[in-house]
Amino acid sequence: MTRAGIVVLGSVNIDLVLRCERLPAAGETLAGRDFRSAPGGKGANQAVAAARLAKGQAGAISFIGCVGDDAFGHTAHAALADEGINLQHLHVLAGEATGVAMIFVDDAGRNCIGLSAGANAALTTSHVDAASELIAAAAMLVCQLESPLPVVRYAIALAHRAGVPVLLNPAPAQALPADLAKQVTWLLPNESEAAILAGFAHGADTAASASRLTEQGFDNVIVTLGECGVVLASSGGVQHFAAQPAQAIDTTGAGDTFAAAFAVATSEGKDVVEAIAFAQRAAAISVTRHGAMASMPTRADVDATAPTSP
Repeated sequence: MTRAGIVVLGSVNIDLVLRCERLPAAGETLAGRDFRSAPGGKGANQAVAAARLAKGQAGAISFIGCVGDDAFGHTAHAALADEGINLQHLHVLAGEATGVAMIFVDDAGRNCIGLSAGANAALTTSHVDAASELIAAAAMLVCQLESPLPVVRYAIALAHRAGVPVLLNPAPAQALPADLAKQVTWLLPNESEAAILAGFAHGADTAASASRLTEQGFDNVIVTLGECGVVLASSGGVQHFAAQPAQAIDTTGAGDTFAAAFAVATSEGKDVVEAIAFAQRAAAISVTRHGAMASMPTRADVDATAPTSP
């Protein structure tokens, strides 16, 4: 079978973003500025980033998810449609509220986020079954954990049976069933998520966390470390890749940009080292811009940063 396109199963939110001098402490009211609202959610973010990076191929990215039949849902649907994403399986649910993320961003570009799942929690295995032929023909399935875990597991199992590579971004981190490991081609946590999944304390050595995850059965673990780069653990051992230099003003969406760029690069046949480098360049561009979707680069943006041959 000739496989083409990436299928993203995941969440759709509206991001409510407030910039502050610093992140507020518990119980504190802190004056902010530059309030913005925009479509987001890890699934939608990754679909948008992938669509912008997929060499301009209309419909190359398909999305499976749910929004509410409300103003936020209509806004999100229109934003995804404008990116040329196939929305045949983005379901608009009457009586459900669209998911919301409330985001604080400080002057150092750091953020903290609170989520209300809304319609994202209503995604079911029936929705996955309706998209089964699309998944089985895809070059890759990309999932996160802002959708119900049983549904994510079901989709991953379907893709695995069809021989479709799977990228799982396990965010927010939660306990994963043991049988999932051999169905996931690429596990892509950040540093804190890797420690949680490995059963280590916060701040644990990243190489140790990544190695523990390979011992749990994951063949390829890529841990993103922000400005500290990326750690890859696989049968070939553990490797560290330094980050691309960037003057960060907002890190919101950088991890989603990296995940999408890595999925696009590997689907195009790049090896893991080339794919990591491509994804790092994309993420480095995103942190120099405000917002999540708004910060995500095009293919031309990323190609322009490629190193030139000597």
